[in-house]
Amino acid sequence: MALQDQAFRLTARLPVNDDGYRSDHQLVAQMVEPGAKVLDVGCGEGDLLRLLETRGVDGRGIELSREGVNRCVAKGLAVVQGDADTDLVNYPDDSFDYVILSQTLQATRQPRVVLENLLRIGQRAIVSFPNFGHWKMRLQLLVKGQMPRTENLPATWYDTPNIHFCTIKDFVQLCDEIHVKMERAVALDLYGQPLRLNAPWWFWNMFGEQGVFLLSRGD
Repeated sequence: MALQDQAFRLTARLPVNDDGYRSDHQLVAQMVEPGAKVLDVGCGEGDLLRLLETRGVDGRGIELSREGVNRCVAKGLAVVQGDADTDLVNYPDDSFDYVILSQTLQATRQPRVVLENLLRIGQRAIVSFPNFGHWKMRLQLLVKGQMPRTENLPATWYDTPNIHFCTIKDFVQLCDEIHVKMERAVALDLYGQPLRLNAPWWFWNMFGEQGVFLLSRGD
């Protein structure tokens, strides 16, 4: 089975709200100004794009999985097949108001280069990812001595498209290294609810199951 097909098959089972949208997608949509021009990188079946369109957003997408692209096109979404690691370089500077990378960073081969490209082609970037520093992950490693598996990361270590696991702390350090400005940062718990805003980073790193960041270019 091709890697892109594995990535499509092993979709994380993230919390869904009463209206049928994932809680992290709801949060991402709130970060995007209505009417903005948006590129969703690794858009899967297009659920986030459809949510953004309800807010009047001009949304486009690229998706590695051929099956995912076909499902998006069947929904009337403007999605093409593409690879974040190789195809973002083909987009001109400042092509979009926002570029979104939702639950995909850990599946890229060069996360730093991808992040730099997001902020080159977009005025702002929104990045979300599963937090490998969550206490459940740490506990499984400590007790079982094996790579953790959760509802958010259900695949075994040998059958996963995720190749660069990181923690919230790791991502914050990367943003500092490449001088990225964090305009907003939110950590979501196991139920998709935001942790308290004034919590220190170590608390987010321990109890946040996923992180969602609104980024812009630093000085």
